[in-house]
Amino acid sequence: MKFCAIVLAAGRGVRFGRSKQTIDVAGRPLAAWSIATFGEMTELEELVIAAEADQIADLESLARRFAPRLRTRVVAGGASRQKSARNALAAVPDDCDAVFLHDGARPLVVAADVRAGMTVVAPRIGAVLALPVVDTIKIVLKGARRVTRTLDRSELWAAQTPQFATIADLREAHAAAERDGVDATDDVALLERLGMTVVVVPASGENFKVTLPADRDRAESVLRAREREAIPAR
Repeated sequence: MKFCAIVLAAGRGVRFGRSKQTIDVAGRPLAAWSIATFGEMTELEELVIAAEADQIADLESLARRFAPRLRTRVVAGGASRQKSARNALAAVPDDCDAVFLHDGARPLVVAADVRAGMTVVAPRIGAVLALPVVDTIKIVLKGARRVTRTLDRSELWAAQTPQFATIADLREAHAAAERDGVDATDDVALLERLGMTVVVVPASGENFKVTLPADRDRAESVLRAREREAIPAR
């Protein structure tokens, strides 16, 4: 299958306190890290980025700098993540068979994990990068603090991105969600509601989302450590 990478880099960063995509993290804009990772993957040729309308030029510049080999389209995002994803899916070139969607605020994704997810995809079968949940999860009564149920941790995984599927399946799932008035927080949930199979691909390392300022500092620490490990000893 020919894959197209999608980076979702829209959003105003309400919890962060400002737009995050171009903030500096370890010497690069936040979104540049994942763009560069995908740019170095020789099996990829196409990249679509969803951005805020006033940041389209900035993201085009990042793509030229950090993924110059890829043919890139930057489109305006929507009012929600799901709408941004739908706009990006509409811009995927016709010769692409499948896609993966990645949050631009996850700078720590590694190519090996992306490749592992790509190998799973088939018609009616999607995939999601994820990690087993290590905390005990409680269901709490809405508007109160009373625990109503404790979930079995052995069955719980925390979903990350990228999320993978054929372009036909994702377009069908997004169209059905729009028709039914469903707004989900990730793409594979839309596949699930149509009865498609979604396979978990275990993440090999840290791939958290930069949501709060402290996350930026943590991500910078990890990226700096990776840079030091990549420098050969003398």
